Amino acid sequence: MSQFDNTPILPGAALPGTNTGMTGSQATAPETAIQGSATGSDKTIVYKSEVMRQLMKMIDRVSPSTATVLVLGESGTGKELIAKAIHERSNRRNKPFVAINCGALRETLLESELFGHEKGSFTGAYTRKIGLAEAANGGTLFLDEIGELSPGIQSKLLRFIQEGEIFRVGGKDPIKVDIRLISATNRELDAEVGRGNFREDLYYRINTITVQSPPLRRRKEDIPLLVEYFLARGQNRILNRGRAMSEDAMKIVMRYDWPGNIRELQNVCERLQILADGHTIMPGDLPEHILNPEQKVTTDDYDPTTTLYELEKRYILKALNYFDGNKTQAANALGITIKTLYNKLHEYGEFEKYAVHTKPKA
Repeated sequence: MSQFDNTPILPGAALPGTNTGMTGSQATAPETAIQGSATGSDKTIVYKSEVMRQLMKMIDRVSPSTATVLVLGESGTGKELIAKAIHERSNRRNKPFVAINCGALRETLLESELFGHEKGSFTGAYTRKIGLAEAANGGTLFLDEIGELSPGIQSKLLRFIQEGEIFRVGGKDPIKVDIRLISATNRELDAEVGRGNFREDLYYRINTITVQSPPLRRRKEDIPLLVEYFLARGQNRILNRGRAMSEDAMKIVMRYDWPGNIRELQNVCERLQILADGHTIMPGDLPEHILNPEQKVTTDDYDPTTTLYELEKRYILKALNYFDGNKTQAANALGITIKTLYNKLHEYGEFEKYAVHTKPKA
């Protein structure tokens, strides 16, 4: 029996006793894995593609070490699940796995969330707060979208990696913290280093090992299995009533490039659980942007009475409505980072309206 028997099966990992080096007809058998999240819910990744088999072999190799890992990949490809898989296969698996999205918080809030703060260190700091780095002590700290860090936070993170200690905001005494650091980004960090946007010394500190998370368009043979899984086990599964996707609908789904990757596929399947008619999902049940992917978000004709600010706001909100409020898909289509989109929504006073991945009511 392997050392992982009687432990939770991990995202993307083969089931116990499965040989990832299978050949012949066995090599096409789907593999599944389940991983418990911090909230106690289960997420499953299903695959049979060779690119995913190679990814899991890489995870097997890097997990036992303590080296820093940089996970590269587009938004929605499951970079956090890869980080959790590495954690659960490491010697730190019984310690905390703590994740933070560096692109979703402003610099001052991010520093407090990451390193904590002392009582009275700033307005509103009524009590001492333990930061996520300290909370992850003994385990794994996952920094998602690390490419969005400001220069100031980059400098403090570098010191943390080098010295193994943190300072809470407003604190004077160093606090020793033992963590394994896993980072992720959808940016080309080497190019960001060249542009002066990311510290070169930090870059080399965080990517001792680099792992690539493949986009869904490179593993399309996994799509039918993923669709079956999401329809059967999504959060709206009680509404599914045994639905399956027709062959014609599946052909359309397979042709689509899925710029939002697995996250977009899951979103579409949840939508179909709620809105599709009958037991069989037909092409007409699919969202318009999947039926006609050649249609792009377009700008209005030039209007001399419209300012650039108003045009930008209108364009961004149109993109969000086009993708049913999904900020990741909208940001990808607009060619901006998710952090930029968040900042724009705050600027427009529209953040709360688009706080969830559903199309806002008019």
